[in-house]
Amino acid sequence: MDILRIYSHSNLAYLLLSLAFFIISKIIAAFRLNLFLKAIGINISTKFNLKLYLLGMFYNLFLPGGIGGDGYKIYLLNKKFDIKLKKIFWALFIDRISGVIALTLIISVLAYFITVIFPYQELVWIFIPIIIASFYIVIKYFFSYFTPIFSKINILSILVQLFQLVSVFFILQSISCFDNTMDYLFIFLISSIVAVLPISIGGVGARELTFLYGSQYLGLQADFSIALSLMFYFITAIISLSGIYFSLKPDELKINVDYNT
Repeated sequence: MDILRIYSHSNLAYLLLSLAFFIISKIIAAFRLNLFLKAIGINISTKFNLKLYLLGMFYNLFLPGGIGGDGYKIYLLNKKFDIKLKKIFWALFIDRISGVIALTLIISVLAYFITVIFPYQELVWIFIPIIIASFYIVIKYFFSYFTPIFSKINILSILVQLFQLVSVFFILQSISCFDNTMDYLFIFLISSIVAVLPISIGGVGARELTFLYGSQYLGLQADFSIALSLMFYFITAIISLSGIYFSLKPDELKINVDYNT
């Protein structure tokens, strides 16, 4: 099988670098979530937040669109804090939306550099200020308590996606895929949006289909595309499965309040 052949010649050093950048991206994402929680009056320690985020990743492996982890976070935080369920839900939901916004912004940039030419390609960047302004208007008029952290959450969201792009870049290097890098990164970002949708378990399947059809459209090698997608899923699964520790030892998830806020 071509994919197994590709893996058999993969470079372990590059894979370890990919893993490292993926971990950093998740630490940044957890810090971003903590900003949302603090904005609604939930002041938990950074250590507890990281534990909760890791457990959420574990649950996300088994339920469509990653709703399992978010559902558990909402349940636990609502149980421990005197904050309305609705407010916690919107904090986690907007946290996810901020990630999608960042994906869309970077996709708008990369669309200019992919090898396939499409109509009005040079005008794609015009969507960037429109997207940012639209997001700000929604936050300002419907979730005003997030307005003070608007700039921070967008910067962190972009950093999350950039670190994941670097992670994907090192996967490409590890499997000796050196051509059309921008095209592969572009498909990865598209697949990340698809993986968020509640249509597959842990995003597996949906991401691979996106890579398959995307590679056909961009004229890329399907075996490299699928190998890239599966390797990224394996890396995600490795980190996510470590969250089982907190599932088996719930005492480790005792709430630690951050009194320095």
